[in-house]
Amino acid sequence: MAPCELSVVLEWDRRKIISADGLTILHNVAVTCGVILLVAAALHDVAARTVPNCICGLVAVAGFVARLIDRNLPVSIAVALTLFVLSALCWRRGWMGGGDVKLLGAVALLVPPASVAILVVDVALAGGILAVTYLALYAIVPRRTVYRAKPRSVPARALRVERWRISRRGPIPYASAIAAGALFCLWGE
Repeated sequence: MAPCELSVVLEWDRRKIISADGLTILHNVAVTCGVILLVAAALHDVAARTVPNCICGLVAVAGFVARLIDRNLPVSIAVALTLFVLSALCWRRGWMGGGDVKLLGAVALLVPPASVAILVVDVALAGGILAVTYLALYAIVPRRTVYRAKPRSVPARALRVERWRISRRGPIPYASAIAAGALFCLWGE
């Protein structure tokens, strides 16, 4: 190989390495944004028992960017759609909320396609722990609770509202289980 050709190959390889590092950073930023959005979805679900569509959409966009960089996008979309349809069937039967279905589909796009089965197991385990916790709280918190004064701090108000929901046997915030399962799955990578 001539010296001129060798320098061109080295320059091309150097640009490729810099580009790969840049893509790795972009991938990590996308996944980090997805994780932050998952925490926001979990907190919103605890506070209002809803998951905003914008959070689900942004998690899906973060997952789309991460999978585009990984070059796993077509497989990830197929796996995420499959999980979304299966979750929608659970919603149809009344087993899941609509926001939880959308969030689970978006999270399936955020994790690598090979890890979606692990994601489902992690979400199921986190959901089981959450359900057992709420069942225990149902036994502890009295059915009718009388509140005298309004709490002043935000955490105290949130706790009071949660106590009220538990006393009326309200739904559990399953988005927090989805977020915990996704965090376990992403942490295990």
